[in-house]
Amino acid sequence: MPIQWTGLSPELLVPIDRDQRESLRSQIERGLREAIRTGRLEAGERLPSSREFARVLGVSRGLVIECYGQLQGEGYLTSQVGSATRVASRGIAVSPRSTGPAAPGQRLTVDFLPGVPDLASFPGTDWLWAQREAYRRASASALNYGDPRGAPELRHVLAGYARRVRAAAADPEHIVVCNGFTQGLNLVLSALADCGLRTVAFEDPGYDETVAAATARAGVGACPVPVDELGLRVDALEASAARVAVLTPAHQWPTGVVLAAERRLALVDWANRHQAVIVEDDYDAEFRYDRDPVGALQGLAPERVVALGTVSKSLAPALRLGWMLCPSWLTDAVREQKRREDRGSAGLEQLALAALIESGRFDRHLRRMRTLYAHRRAALVDALAEHAPLVELSGLAAGFHAVAHLPEGTDEKRVVAEARGRSVGLYGMSAQRSDKHTTPTQLLLGFGNTGERAIRTGIAAIGDLLNGH
Repeated sequence: MPIQWTGLSPELLVPIDRDQRESLRSQIERGLREAIRTGRLEAGERLPSSREFARVLGVSRGLVIECYGQLQGEGYLTSQVGSATRVASRGIAVSPRSTGPAAPGQRLTVDFLPGVPDLASFPGTDWLWAQREAYRRASASALNYGDPRGAPELRHVLAGYARRVRAAAADPEHIVVCNGFTQGLNLVLSALADCGLRTVAFEDPGYDETVAAATARAGVGACPVPVDELGLRVDALEASAARVAVLTPAHQWPTGVVLAAERRLALVDWANRHQAVIVEDDYDAEFRYDRDPVGALQGLAPERVVALGTVSKSLAPALRLGWMLCPSWLTDAVREQKRREDRGSAGLEQLALAALIESGRFDRHLRRMRTLYAHRRAALVDALAEHAPLVELSGLAAGFHAVAHLPEGTDEKRVVAEARGRSVGLYGMSAQRSDKHTTPTQLLLGFGNTGERAIRTGIAAIGDLLNGH
């Protein structure tokens, strides 16, 4: 538990030497990094205000602000408007579709964990405003048990958002709010199992612990279907016994490929001919860089597709808010599953999300995050070009992770282990493959929760490993 300072500002000793050739800014940044790495400053501990720190060090306040900003960008510090600057948590948050955190007790200087957004950029001020606004608007009845599908206000706003941004055929009456992707998948598979659809196809790679747990919980069989450079192979799906297919067409997890137009049409045709259901995971569709956004598959066949969306990547996983755009014939079954599960998701949080989206603050946050991730993406590309030129990158058109293709013959497990020995977290593609094979050798490089400076530092530290040396 970090110290909770009760004074106006804690004191902090960071030695600087004005006779050195190293700049004062560099000395201050280095001193703070060292204090955090060695544990002198604990996660969550408050730093002096920029004004007080500048007074103690005898430097300008602007210089301190620049240092704080740089370390915040690297992930060492966190701050929000109107709040103190604090040491960021060095623990690793795990995404429901990530490849796992560092080992307990292991301190990583740089972590390329995929599937995690920039947690320090959560729009705390806007979220607090939205919570106050939601409570101000809420009637007394809104505090009671409500419709298991979710608050009508949020379902109405989500329908408008999905139509506007994702070209979906969204009807508030057929939206069910859930507690994130995992619960949504569990509810849908259970409802479909009750309808007799008991074999589920999943993308491979992409067949991970979340998939295994969901199929086991619903009591259905899982069938991995290969993915190539055009997305899910519909011919392989046709050859399977599956009548449900779960996939990520806009930006395939984890390869990053986009489901080709001809595959989208073939998939819809498969669903219509077999009276099958497509479960579309729209996990990071808001973040696109190299091309125009791809519309939701659900818009092509709303009676054959369940579209799952969440705020885990756009805001933060901790909010545990998601939604399902259901076919009209399936809505009641999913609603009943949700009622049995927990009687509905947290009501005030739903109203706050509705207020955030309706106010335009959500769109503003997304625009800011697209720019942030685009800069980090560029930093990753540049760092690899400099320190690991033999590595090819793919999957960069959207989201905040890339696939690194290592030279043939490189040992994935050795690279991951040796990188951790250098305090750099790497994650192999093998964890996402149904057979767990380590070839071809590919790594998932997440840059959502890693600052530009940290990206460059991390790649420089392991460039030789990535090159296969």
